[in-house]
Amino acid sequence: MKKHYEVVAAVVCYGGKFLCMRKGATRFDYTSHKFEFPGGKIEAGETPQEALRRELLEEMDYPVTVGRKLVTVEHSYPDFDITMTAYLCEAESAVFTMREHEAFLWCDRNELPTLDWAAADIGIVNALLSETK
Repeated sequence: MKKHYEVVAAVVCYGGKFLCMRKGATRFDYTSHKFEFPGGKIEAGETPQEALRRELLEEMDYPVTVGRKLVTVEHSYPDFDITMTAYLCEAESAVFTMREHEAFLWCDRNELPTLDWAAADIGIVNALLSETK
């Protein structure tokens, strides 16, 4: 039986661009060096919004304002399953500390499909592309 994780992702918008983080090497080839929206696992007793604020402070020392839910993506990787809920977030600045990722980009909406995303995050990209602003 595969493990199942409940995770949250922050779709951070600043200056009209979206924050895209690239993972370093992971245990699995299919998630290594892929782009993702930052976030992580929900701890016991946390709301998704609390988890998102905590994860971005821990991983990036980056305070964000969590806005509305964008989409929930169910994805089955070869070794685990995830339910990932993405929230639109705003930041006061573009400055953060990169502790757990190897690179980042600030991208316009139309640039998002050009990146090499982790499979589950493609559902978030598609949700963003289907929205009109």
